[in-house]
Amino acid sequence: MTDPQTRPLGAQISHMLKARGVDVIFGIPGVHNQEMYRGIEEADITHVLARHEQGAGFMADGYARASGKVGVAYVITGPGLCNIMTPMGQAYSDSVPMLVISSCLDEVAATRGQLHQMRDQRAAAATVCDWSEEAVTAQAAYALIDRALSEFELDRRRPKHIQVPIAALEAPAVAAGPRSTLTAPSTLGIAASLAPILTARRPLFVFGGGAVSASHDAQALMQELGAASFTSYAGRGVVTAEDPLHFGASLARPDSAEVFAKADMVVAVGTELAEVDLWRDELGHKGEFIRIDKDTEVLAGGPAGVHVQCDAGAALRKLREMAQGHTPDTDWTTSEISTARTRWRAEVDAERPGIVPLCDALRDAVPEGTMIYSDMTQFAYVAKEVWDMDRAGHWHHPYGFGTLGYATPAAIGGAIARQGKPTMAIIGDYGFHYTVQELGVAVELGLSLPIILWDNGKLGEIEDSMVRAQIAPNAVVAGNPDFCKLAEAFGAQAVAPDSIEAFQDAVRDAFNADGPTLIYATPKLTS
Repeated sequence: MTDPQTRPLGAQISHMLKARGVDVIFGIPGVHNQEMYRGIEEADITHVLARHEQGAGFMADGYARASGKVGVAYVITGPGLCNIMTPMGQAYSDSVPMLVISSCLDEVAATRGQLHQMRDQRAAAATVCDWSEEAVTAQAAYALIDRALSEFELDRRRPKHIQVPIAALEAPAVAAGPRSTLTAPSTLGIAASLAPILTARRPLFVFGGGAVSASHDAQALMQELGAASFTSYAGRGVVTAEDPLHFGASLARPDSAEVFAKADMVVAVGTELAEVDLWRDELGHKGEFIRIDKDTEVLAGGPAGVHVQCDAGAALRKLREMAQGHTPDTDWTTSEISTARTRWRAEVDAERPGIVPLCDALRDAVPEGTMIYSDMTQFAYVAKEVWDMDRAGHWHHPYGFGTLGYATPAAIGGAIARQGKPTMAIIGDYGFHYTVQELGVAVELGLSLPIILWDNGKLGEIEDSMVRAQIAPNAVVAGNPDFCKLAEAFGAQAVAPDSIEAFQDAVRDAFNADGPTLIYATPKLTS
């Protein structure tokens, strides 16, 4: 045993997590999970007290995305777990390594009316995460934690939930033993599957969020092959706009299907090519198709072709090895890519007028290396298509599950992970209502966090959708508070700039402030 001391299991769990590299835990204590808090300080783990379990989950999500580590959250039985299920669903959709550990009642079949009682909270959590299990003994808890951590390292990174009965948390337990050594799967044998890529005349790559860690190899490979590329929204920055054959994050442009139809080889790396990537039923390709992914479920579906189960980085490094001495000789031209990008940018500007110039102004004002967390808001929808990222893994958005209220707490988690590096949130007026209380956490921690609040006074995207569907818009306007005064009431700074230049100045100042700054922006800024 690494630590022969006997402690209550709740305390041992914190010590085990510390030994496995966990430094930060997000959560809220309650009478049911208080034993888990017995060991946090003793284990030298930082605990971040959220104002709501949903905020704790989004903070853990943002922390995990920024740090590459596991985002851990402690919550109570029943409502605590229910409150964090939305972040768990978002983390599942976006492949975020989140570990939620909750208490649970010792039994629910024979006794009714217990505090925080649910009929089956384990099963409820299972609907929004990779798996949800109950550990009734210390050894079961340790085994499940190590299983989760191992899967985060070797498999697709998706959230897990472990619940432990209150009596088990209180019971004495010996410490967890050492962790087993893990070995990543070999890439031997994939060369034959990838070889046709080298002879394609119009190879077209699509990089998703699963390729973020392989950005260097992806960019080099595109140069070595003379290949064209797209990224999904989650993959932005894997290839940058400096590559003249990069189409950007414009998969959802309807006529991008025509581009795919002209490719003789399409290679999808670390992307599901899901509805929220394409917003159409078919990719549009007519040539060969190769998919590289580590997720068996993804490989089993989608377009027919050659499906290779492999980590994106390992596959791209193997391709680069195979391409040594290869002379780029493809039929893609820089003019066709440039023409398409110009056309698509104009379409985005026409669809949501006035936001593109504000995105450009914001991009020019943020420091190099800023990590951005955005919410379900029209500002972000525009930015995802026109804001070229100069590096991967620096723009995080609630893709897929599409929850409101993500950006503020997720950016707080990201700022904690990045310890002084520039981090920013972009959120809409309606979404801000969902998690506004977490502003208190940012104030409490003194985080220099700019929060861009885009207020169009309505659920603008829903109103537009209703109009397109010939539905008279209703229930899309809600009374808003004075957001600047609200932020100031929390102890944050707040500013409402009246020009693009003032907006940029406010953003620059916010990165150097002693705490969070709400920057209130409306369509009047560009009118």
